[in-house]
Amino acid sequence: MTGPKPSEARKTETQPAWQLLLHLPGLAFIGLYLLALAAVIVLGVVNGRHYPPLFLVFAACFMAASAGLLRLLRWAWALALAAVFLLAVYNLWLFASLHLGPALVQGLLNLVFFLYLVRPEVRERLR
Repeated sequence: MTGPKPSEARKTETQPAWQLLLHLPGLAFIGLYLLALAAVIVLGVVNGRHYPPLFLVFAACFMAASAGLLRLLRWAWALALAAVFLLAVYNLWLFASLHLGPALVQGLLNLVFFLYLVRPEVRERLR
């Protein structure tokens, strides 16, 4: 039998979300990363020079994914997974076309986040 023991299953069901999150520090880091990206986008839109107002939709999605990940919600995992994958593709495309070094770093970082999120032990802890 490879599944969790009944006592372990009951133990994880009764623990609050913040205690389960302590076992997955990567989720907390990814949530904070998405929140920081949302703040950068909002500042860029308010400043009026960096991003068009339509980018506020992305900021709202990043904030929702961040809040949901910190509460270990499955829909937030899917939203964060899509966000980091699309950000990885976009930044790697920027590097390939414009040869921007920071785009390569951010693209690889997003790829690492994507690979972390698809791990089975991460998906098992979500509700």
